[in-house]
Amino acid sequence: MTKAAELAKMGEVLTNSQIGGRRNIIINGAMQVAQRGTSTTLAHDGTTDGYSPDRFRFTMGGTHEQLDGTVAQVADHPTSANGKSLKWTTGTAESSYDADEYVYIVQKIEAQNLQHLQYGNSNAEAITISFYVKSSITGTYAFGLYKEDSTARIFNKTYTIDSANTWEKKTLTFVGDTDSGGGIVNDTGTGLYVSWHLSAGTNAKGGGSVGAWKNYSGLTDWADGQATNAIMTTASATFQITECQVEVGEQATPFEHRSYGEELALCQRYYFVHNPDGLQTYLYAGAYTTHTTTALHGVNFPATMRSAPTVGSFTTSQLSGMTTNTEVGFCRFVCSATSNGSVAKITSAVSFDSEL
Repeated sequence: MTKAAELAKMGEVLTNSQIGGRRNIIINGAMQVAQRGTSTTLAHDGTTDGYSPDRFRFTMGGTHEQLDGTVAQVADHPTSANGKSLKWTTGTAESSYDADEYVYIVQKIEAQNLQHLQYGNSNAEAITISFYVKSSITGTYAFGLYKEDSTARIFNKTYTIDSANTWEKKTLTFVGDTDSGGGIVNDTGTGLYVSWHLSAGTNAKGGGSVGAWKNYSGLTDWADGQATNAIMTTASATFQITECQVEVGEQATPFEHRSYGEELALCQRYYFVHNPDGLQTYLYAGAYTTHTTTALHGVNFPATMRSAPTVGSFTTSQLSGMTTNTEVGFCRFVCSATSNGSVAKITSAVSFDSEL
């Protein structure tokens, strides 16, 4: 092989192979992890936001009057026979789309994980977003980056779904934010919203946020560029995404596949379900004693959580006076058994939520 052919081959390998590690800033971009379950039902008069899969939050904003549907982890993928994707399916559609209504899917990225972007100075890095999308509704959709802390900043771009019910790969590059107000605080709060917009009433667009970074001036900037609301006004309409990647630079590289265990651990920094024996029950250490009715139980989290989490609701048996003490690494449950020797226990799974 000649030297020129050798170099050409090396370039081909670099282009087609995964380069380096942890390029993808998005967590669970392959939609593999769904700790809350594989489907969440949302409705205008009930729950209006939720997660399935992990880290991707589906939100219905404004005052929808009829809309309901499901967001789910499904076995439908552009390149893998057994891969997963996030899928929204409209149940009852909106009869018309009001000015204040909007719907989007977002992953909020923790601020301290974005310091290498160097936003807020002349060294700010460009980032490239790539993803597969499939929808029953063609048209022009908005995709946005939004920074909420210090000076709120926003930058939207648009992409087009050309063929209905067909997987299409989209790539968008955003220049770094060099404005002095663009800096991302180095803490455990929200650094960037990464948002896929599905619909937007007239009050949620038109603010001029397409094409460049600008100070966020209100709702009209939020989904600027969104040109269709048909997903929300069409019963059984669908919208799917998978292999979502955000990386530094102006070039999209092949999707970074991580193991399920690694992806789960990253998700558990923000949400964790404790259900150790599969029977949705566990005993409190000390609950058997004949000398005291005090029952204690500690849960050590598998990953350090972003902040002391909110403990979800759960059911119990043979105990009273339950209190919980949480830190980023553990939760301690303290209660009283109903009598000496009672088998105090929790009879359901317990969730710990530290989402942004």
